[in-house]
Amino acid sequence: MKFLYPIVTVGALLLSIAQTTCAQVTPKNVEDSTISIAMVDISYAFQVPGGNLADRFGNSSMLGLNFQYKTKNNWMFGAGGGFIFGSDIKEDTILKAIATPGGTVITNVGTGAEIYQYQRGYMFTASVGKLIPAFGPNKNTGFVISVGGGFINHKIRIEVADNNVYALSKDYKTGYDRKTNGPCITEFFGYRYMGNRKLLNFFVGAEFTQGFTQNRRPYNFDQMGPDNTKRIDLLYSFKFGWVLPLYRRDPGTYFYN
Repeated sequence: MKFLYPIVTVGALLLSIAQTTCAQVTPKNVEDSTISIAMVDISYAFQVPGGNLADRFGNSSMLGLNFQYKTKNNWMFGAGGGFIFGSDIKEDTILKAIATPGGTVITNVGTGAEIYQYQRGYMFTASVGKLIPAFGPNKNTGFVISVGGGFINHKIRIEVADNNVYALSKDYKTGYDRKTNGPCITEFFGYRYMGNRKLLNFFVGAEFTQGFTQNRRPYNFDQMGPDNTKRIDLLYSFKFGWVLPLYRRDPGTYFYN
């Protein structure tokens, strides 16, 4: 899971800055003040593809981890990422070159192979946004609008039962997996709820992603050459998650920073 390293590194830096800032602020109760809060978001997103991505994959999911810091002026800064996964593969001709006319891939012992294909990928971004207080128990709850930028990567994961197809061994799968990546931008609009008792904190909203990507494999076996096509990969996501606020403890009372 090497893709997690930059997410954790950027997140740790963001939290370090947030904690340093919060240490200089007199604790205030979340119920009656607009305050600075460092948070960790754990999220799930249901994703519908668009653009070139819709030609390759169907609907997918993403599990995410995001580090957020909200200032006293309700500006929000975040950094994090997520793991993308799905099983609806629309680009289903990648193994045609090694299959029989009937579409069966033959194993090393002459039987029909069991082959499974999945969508796998990841995305990490940094964002800036604004919270507009509304419809909540305190001024730290409300609508959130944010924009961000980062990196998106996706591919087709190929699994062969018993690993008994030489043409799809580890050294050759990369010639079929369509590994694709590039920069991306995101927009999010949603609602963030911060409860007075610290037990119920969540967010929900819509996120839109535009990826400017390209195939990164030097050679695709089924195409007998590289694929240098410039792509625009789109994702329309419904996203929700649980929020873990980080706060300091005063004797007898809990406060958000």
